[in-house]
Amino acid sequence: MIGLEQFLNKIAPNYPNMPYSNFLTSSTSLFHYYKKLAEDAIDQLDDEQLFFRNNENENSIAIIFGHLIGNMKSRFTDFLNADGEKEWRNRDQEFEPLLNDRLELLERWEEAWATVFQALSEAENVGTYHIVYIRNEGHTVMEAIQRQLAHYAYHVGQIVVLSKHLKGTNWKSLSIPKGGSDAFNQQKFQKEKTKKHFTEGS
Repeated sequence: MIGLEQFLNKIAPNYPNMPYSNFLTSSTSLFHYYKKLAEDAIDQLDDEQLFFRNNENENSIAIIFGHLIGNMKSRFTDFLNADGEKEWRNRDQEFEPLLNDRLELLERWEEAWATVFQALSEAENVGTYHIVYIRNEGHTVMEAIQRQLAHYAYHVGQIVVLSKHLKGTNWKSLSIPKGGSDAFNQQKFQKEKTKKHFTEGS
């Protein structure tokens, strides 16, 4: 006779409309959203701006990218089985200006995100009560994903703010432009009510 937790984990993947499946779908959309937001921000920058920092105590945008890359590779490699803080990770080194080539930075960025999305796909095969560990602290899969979503949103916000500062008056808004709220809302409310994820756009 199996326990309740084992039973729920066994049946959850077979019901695509259950909250766990919906959570994974929504989370995947949000990860894609924040990935693109960071990319759209640095697309407006030249290489000097991408790697610029005022002093050695501040992070360049490239360094923030490097930290995100290291975090993603560590947290989502063998996500369901191994601790999210891998022995091979050197977190302190992520805050050093080791990457100074845009192409290499973006290649590693894509590799790291591929690790994330592969892990999210594999998470569909376990239930909501499956436990993963980060530094020996247990999280349900949902809690671990929420933790990383919050962390990545925090750093992507930094990337956008720094990019906007460096670009100055030539910055192109990545959301509703200043003074454009009324027009944006009018456009939205002219349409029929619908159900879709907000990251899908208009």
